[in-house]
Amino acid sequence: MTKSAAVKKAAAVKKAAVKKPAAKKPAAKKTTAKKTAAVKKAAAAPKKATVAPKKATAAVEGAPPAKSVARPPKNESRTALVRRARRIDRELAEVYPYAHPELDFENPFQLVVATVLSAQTTDLRVNQTTPALFAKYPTPEDLASANPEEVEEILRPTGFFRAKTKSVMGLSKALVEQFGGEVPGRLEDLVKLPGVGRKTAFVVLGNAFGRPGITVDTHFQRLVRRWQWTDETDPDKIEAAVGGLFPKSDWTMLSHHVIFHGRRICHARKPACGACPIAPLCPAYGEGETDPEKAKKLLKYEKGGFPGQRLKPPQSYLDAGGKPAPPLGAG
Repeated sequence: MTKSAAVKKAAAVKKAAVKKPAAKKPAAKKTTAKKTAAVKKAAAAPKKATVAPKKATAAVEGAPPAKSVARPPKNESRTALVRRARRIDRELAEVYPYAHPELDFENPFQLVVATVLSAQTTDLRVNQTTPALFAKYPTPEDLASANPEEVEEILRPTGFFRAKTKSVMGLSKALVEQFGGEVPGRLEDLVKLPGVGRKTAFVVLGNAFGRPGITVDTHFQRLVRRWQWTDETDPDKIEAAVGGLFPKSDWTMLSHHVIFHGRRICHARKPACGACPIAPLCPAYGEGETDPEKAKKLLKYEKGGFPGQRLKPPQSYLDAGGKPAPPLGAG
């Protein structure tokens, strides 16, 4: 082979070696195209809606895990509202199967007096005060003829004791003069008694006579607005609005469920959202502490291992881990 031929052959081999890797470029382009398509597809996919945790009840011992559902829409239909409201009540009924009125009483007279005394104070303070009151004045006749100064001294721990003395003595006198010393079982009669309004009347009707009624106290008002069951602020209008969402037969226990939840978990200032069994159903989820461990520290009464408000609570409450409240002066 001549020198010229050898040079030409070497040049041809070098040229072939340079072109060989170039043959793989189309495959690289195909991979890049697939990656780009995948990125575009992921970007186009709809984002998942943010909902409350599936098991916000982890911090509440014995509470059933709530199912994850979407937050209620801004323009929630009447039918959807009714379904959501009733589901909330069912969930609360499972968490608080022992829900009850948190005023100690043995008869309708004791309940109506205790309810009047509960204004502007706690049920606990009333329960600590009424044993001495009813021991000295067990009947409407006894209280109606009592020495006002002696009654005031007994009721002093409840606050506003002068006005409350006037109310309970006045209603006792009315019971004696108008109803033969018996507490009437009709709304229209109860609201005629001094110091007795619709809220007090429904407490008595529902818990002493077994007649359905909605108790619109401060806890009830706060929670039903948080849950967007109504935007009314007047108690009578709230009563009508919420009553329309439930069968009448559910009204009394509904009141207990809502009030129990308001006192134990859904507090006014620091709701324990992270320990709430109905978090997935609540439009206000996130207003309070959402961390389960931090929320657990906010729990009250039996959920947090603390005494309840009644000195003599129902056995079902004790069986659920609830503790009786201490008597007055016990610390």
